[in-house]
Amino acid sequence: MCDYSLMCVPNRLAQEGEELVAHRFPTGSLGLASPADLKRAVTPPPVRRGWWSAFKSFLNPPHVAPVPAVCIPPGSRLQLEDIPVRLQRELGVRPVEMVTFTQISAAVNSYRDAVRFSNGREVRLQELREGQHVRVVDLSMAEELDLGKLREEIAEVSYRVR
Repeated sequence: MCDYSLMCVPNRLAQEGEELVAHRFPTGSLGLASPADLKRAVTPPPVRRGWWSAFKSFLNPPHVAPVPAVCIPPGSRLQLEDIPVRLQRELGVRPVEMVTFTQISAAVNSYRDAVRFSNGREVRLQELREGQHVRVVDLSMAEELDLGKLREEIAEVSYRVR
């Protein structure tokens, strides 16, 4: 779904056929984001006409909407692209592989999101390379989500943040 470290970041569910990239969020964690959302978050530098305009823009920077994390249900099929050579050698995989999204732990406050390769090897999302491309192939095999439990988890994290 989405690691605990991304619960404070706006998030949404993935859609079949969607192209995503590994992105480092303000929490410091690596997660998946839409390239369109990332592009929207990039703002062009302000045009400075003089020192006073530059000073005002420094004191009042433009508001940029945060990039939402894209959550993927366990059991979903993904196409993982641009797999680094180090991981290819270590895991015995090719540069592009079909993987299954999974959660490797139920422990609270631990990174649990991972991908499972066809050879059975698993790697946490945190071990992927920032900017790595992922395509959502199939959500039909996704496990049923317990939305009540997810809402409780989000509420608990939100309460701790305040």
